[in-house]
Amino acid sequence: MTDMTEDLTPASHSAPDPNSEHGSVFDGLLGGDPSHWAFGTDFEDPLAGVDTTIPDGVDGHDLGVYCLMLADDALIASHRLSEWCSNAPDLEEDIALANISLDLLGQARLLLARAAAADPSLVPSLPAGSPVPPEDALAFFRTDGQFCNARLTETDNGDFAVTVVKALVLATARLALMERLRDSRDAVLAAVAAKAVKELAYHRDYAGRWFLTLARGTQESRRRIDAALRTVWPLYAELFVPHEVETRMAEVGVGVDPAGVADEVAVVLAQVFALSGVETPDIAPMVAVRGLRGRDGSHTEAFSKLLGEMQSVARAHPSGRW
Repeated sequence: MTDMTEDLTPASHSAPDPNSEHGSVFDGLLGGDPSHWAFGTDFEDPLAGVDTTIPDGVDGHDLGVYCLMLADDALIASHRLSEWCSNAPDLEEDIALANISLDLLGQARLLLARAAAADPSLVPSLPAGSPVPPEDALAFFRTDGQFCNARLTETDNGDFAVTVVKALVLATARLALMERLRDSRDAVLAAVAAKAVKELAYHRDYAGRWFLTLARGTQESRRRIDAALRTVWPLYAELFVPHEVETRMAEVGVGVDPAGVADEVAVVLAQVFALSGVETPDIAPMVAVRGLRGRDGSHTEAFSKLLGEMQSVARAHPSGRW
């Protein structure tokens, strides 16, 4: 770690005199380019300069829905992880989980923008003149039945062990999928996947190290990891059940059939379990609701509460500028 001792001396942090020739410390905050604000109004199109042409033989609506599936997994998983901010076991894990959340949020934004470009009819209608960009409209103004994330992404965080197991499973599955998606015929998906692979490799390794630590730690940490596996595993199999849109996108060389990565993911998880002295759970999958799963817009009770919180400000001020 870089030595920061010199930066912590009193002289280096003395506050400037607001009446001095240098002016106030707040000078410049109100003028110039507003895009430096966290919630500015002049964000660039995230796909600016990228070829968004739909590949030959690809249905725009299917492409848009497929991007929503990938985006919603990342968006909802990101929001869940963000709930750990200031609540993690220690500051280092607080920062790590926040960074993973931001990685997933970045993936979600690009994929939501791609969905809107592929099929603008997917974007919810907003009041005329609304400043909300398409990717934000998709995140904040769809109803729960219009989201197509896997149900595992939306379940409650539980304790730290549950979050570790969820992160391990989701990152391992998404990494395997993104590695293949780098060869997508769609230029945007291929570019998003190329960047996501590096991020997800870290996510998987971070969760894997913590899984090993908890499983081989104290009696209490082992009890918690075992309980976390029982909580998470019923929704594991759903990650690899292909939706008809995923199947069609795989057939035209744009998407990936999730069933095709199931064995690879199982091998990776089995390696982590073996090192940790944990048996692969033998737990029946959670059944679909009237044949519908997360990809079909069928979600758990936890999702409605999550969505209500995530969308509350945007829905209260649909024409607001931040």
